Amino acid sequence: MKYRSRTDIIAMILQAATTGATKTRIMYSAYLSYAQVKEYLSFLVERDLIRYEEGSGLFKLSERGMRLLEAYEGISEMISLDGQKAVHNFA
Repeated sequence: MKYRSRTDIIAMILQAATTGATKTRIMYSAYLSYAQVKEYLSFLVERDLIRYEEGSGLFKLSERGMRLLEAYEGISEMISLDGQKAVHNFA
C-alpha cells in the first residue's frame, strides 16, 4: 500500500463511521493495526469528529465529522488528476 497521510487515514476512518461501525470494522476499513485505530479513535473523539455510542458499541460520525469529511472529499475532487478536464502546457 502506498504512503497515506494522517489526513487520508482520518478520512478513511470517518468514512467507515458514517453509518456506524465497530472498532474492528474501522480497523479493517482503514487498514490499521489495533494500536493505531485506538490512537486515531481517541484523537477523533477528543475533537468531536466521531462519538462512541455505549448501547450499540458503535462509533458514529458527528455533525462536525460530517463537515470535515465533506470538505476533504471536495478538496480531493478538486485536485484529483482523474478529473482533470484540460491539460495546460506552460512550457
